[in-house]
Amino acid sequence: MKVAVLKAEADTRTAATTDTVKKLIALGAEVAVETGAGTAAGISDALYEGAGAIVGPAETVLAGADVVLVTDPPGRERLGKVAGGAKLIGMLNPFDHEHTLADYANANIDAFAMELLPRITRAQSMDVLSSQANLAGYKAVIDAAAAYGRAFPMMMTAAGTVAPAKVFVMGAGVAGLQAVATAKRLGAVVSATDVRFAAKEQVESLGGSFVTVDEEAMKAGETKGGYAKEMSADFQQRQAAHVTEHLKKMDIVITTALIPGRPAPKLLTEAMVGGMKPGSVIVDLAAPRGGNVEGGQPGGRYQMGPATVLAPSNILEGLPGEASNLYARNLLNFVTLLTDKEEKKLAVDWDDEIVKGVCLTRDGRIVHERFATLTVPATPEIEDAGEVDNAD
Repeated sequence: MKVAVLKAEADTRTAATTDTVKKLIALGAEVAVETGAGTAAGISDALYEGAGAIVGPAETVLAGADVVLVTDPPGRERLGKVAGGAKLIGMLNPFDHEHTLADYANANIDAFAMELLPRITRAQSMDVLSSQANLAGYKAVIDAAAAYGRAFPMMMTAAGTVAPAKVFVMGAGVAGLQAVATAKRLGAVVSATDVRFAAKEQVESLGGSFVTVDEEAMKAGETKGGYAKEMSADFQQRQAAHVTEHLKKMDIVITTALIPGRPAPKLLTEAMVGGMKPGSVIVDLAAPRGGNVEGGQPGGRYQMGPATVLAPSNILEGLPGEASNLYARNLLNFVTLLTDKEEKKLAVDWDDEIVKGVCLTRDGRIVHERFATLTVPATPEIEDAGEVDNAD
């Protein structure tokens, strides 16, 4: 089989490293990497060639490829160069790019969106959201520390004591827990909150304190599987008031709340931010989905009342090397799942729970249950789409 690795069109990460190239070759694959695919991540074309890959332009790389690894959704012009029946694998962002599903189907490309991976034990090594969120939580704290005008740890000096920074993390998922751990290692006093009461133990195990107005109400609002039910209006009002008071004491706030396929929930109102300390910093990790800050300006840095808000469109642009290492391993593990190791060729088990969970299109049809209502319109041959504006 031939595995092609495309250069990202709007990302600094790459879908393969020299290590994963060697392992793909060991699986029996011929690996072809687009020129410059790893440059931003610190991997030169010469290093790819040293690992055994062929390096060249997109046309050469894609010619006859059975598997195409990507970091972001390829535009129509590039899709026109992908062979029918090829497996397109990567972060395809189908919720924001629904129109691309019809493009994949019309081109007879079997597309796999790794963001949709089912949360099961067997799939953990392929979980791109977790691997990238872990780094995002770390980077959020590092960026906050750079923007904050004071030190993080408590310092005892002859001239006096430097008080530790107070960090509040809103959302204790993968990114939030890594933010708690990183801020704690830097010497801050850390607190966190989450809609799931199960997160309390995780936060406290990392040295943070858990912020809630009513523990018993949260326990009652959690399902047996550890998921949160919708809380009563009374609890929501009391919790919001409690968090508002807590925010007044904070130096740094990191928000991480995201809902797949929907705009990010608003956790911080302008009034709440207005009550924070002068010089405080907010890092809005949900900025790409509209942000957790009401009235925010996703995609940059701005001032809201007393606080500086960092709202990166892609926080991992500043950490491309390590983000690529983890992402490339996730993709390698998925390709390994699709490969017959003895025959050294693709052997997709379409009934596998993992495959079903991420497969968007197959044999010219949209097959994923979340997008089953989408239609595949008749369009001109995608090979003629080179003149289409690819601004998206």
